[in-house]
Amino acid sequence: MQTITKVYDRHQQARQAVSELEQAGISSSEISLVANKYVSEKYDDVDDASDAAAGAGIGAMVGGTAGLLAGLGLLAIPGLGPVVAAGWLASTAVGALAGGATGGIIGALVDSGVPEDHAHVYSEAVRRGGTLLSVKVDESMAPRVHSILDRYQPIDPIRQGEEYRRSGWKQFDPKAEPYKLSEIEIERMRKM
Repeated sequence: MQTITKVYDRHQQARQAVSELEQAGISSSEISLVANKYVSEKYDDVDDASDAAAGAGIGAMVGGTAGLLAGLGLLAIPGLGPVVAAGWLASTAVGALAGGATGGIIGALVDSGVPEDHAHVYSEAVRRGGTLLSVKVDESMAPRVHSILDRYQPIDPIRQGEEYRRSGWKQFDPKAEPYKLSEIEIERMRKM
């Protein structure tokens, strides 16, 4: 098995990729999604991580034939704040935190095969409004999954990291306050 991870600037891009992955026969249990809470108007009134669910059952929410997107729920990840998430990666990130292990979202990404520098960029991208999509796939399906994910224009982690560093960012900080998005940024994330 191999894990393929991408981050999308707009939530709709990730949703379309998830739908296509499921249509291609990838089980929803092999797909994870973590997005800034503002991707859904449903969570606009959740202001801090203490208002979000502790994350119990995130993996269980994804079930049977309902598909990944039907199982999205709210949980808190340090540095990201409340996020809309489903799947094994969210469970791993929250489980590492609940168990006292260090790592959280960065550790979960690195453990799944994402280079550490990309894991920092991906986590920061979610903090700033992006949607992370990660897929566990058999080696034989990897080229098809890459093709599907790339079709929806994911961010380039190298270029995005360079852009963040130009503004003084060094790496993702799980102790940082959740990023406050402007109304313009929120609208951009929600556009189809």
